[in-house]
Amino acid sequence: MNVSILGAGNIGGAIARGLLAARPDEIGLTLTRRDPGALAEFDGAEVTVSDDNAMAVAGADVVFLCVQPAQVRDLIDAIRPALASRRPVLASVVTNVTLDELAEWTAVDGLPLFRVMPNTAVAVRESMTCVSSRGASDDQVAAVVGLMESVGRVMVIRDDLMNAATALCACGIAFAMRFIRATSQGGTEIGFHADEAMAMAAQTIKGAATLVTELDQHPESAIDRVTTPMGCTIAGLNEMEYEGFSSAAIRGIRRSHESASQLEH
Repeated sequence: MNVSILGAGNIGGAIARGLLAARPDEIGLTLTRRDPGALAEFDGAEVTVSDDNAMAVAGADVVFLCVQPAQVRDLIDAIRPALASRRPVLASVVTNVTLDELAEWTAVDGLPLFRVMPNTAVAVRESMTCVSSRGASDDQVAAVVGLMESVGRVMVIRDDLMNAATALCACGIAFAMRFIRATSQGGTEIGFHADEAMAMAAQTIKGAATLVTELDQHPESAIDRVTTPMGCTIAGLNEMEYEGFSSAAIRGIRRSHESASQLEH
């Protein structure tokens, strides 16, 4: 499978790193950026690096659009002839660009269109990726899902939920990082060196997530297992709730969703 990533910046580069780690012998990878020199980290890998988007599309089976919303229409205009000739699977990672808009802007009848929303943990094959599609065959859906399953977990959702997925999964990485940072700072305050506190906080969060994903434990059930009457865990939880921990997290998700839905393109 030949995969081209147009606009290999933060998320595009993360997808590339994940695919190289997961399927190094199964994928031919082409990456583009306006400044190909910014992709120097891929020197030595079996990757084609270029600033020629049309060339990248002309040889691709799957094309990822990983540019900013304000750039996507100009990019599609530039690659439209190559799309019409090659007819690859076109997978957009662009926030707030719907499948209907992609169909209108590409203007290539029958072109299989996808929206794919991974997060930056795709680089370490631990992404939560949401996928929606239009005009794709069952085999094409299976191919895109399989590609993204090699770098994490995948959920197929309705296209009108993709901005919500952006807030919960893509923005959610930053929210989880902020919690790790905050708890590590708390660990430093109570006696640990900063690097020790960071390692302990990160592994604790990883363990909590694994209980949910691998053992299917509901968070409240898992909380009940570690809280005892008049214990230190419930004391800390109640203090966090008193300060608005859960409501702040919910408001943050809602605000990110509103912001994603207002991005101009």
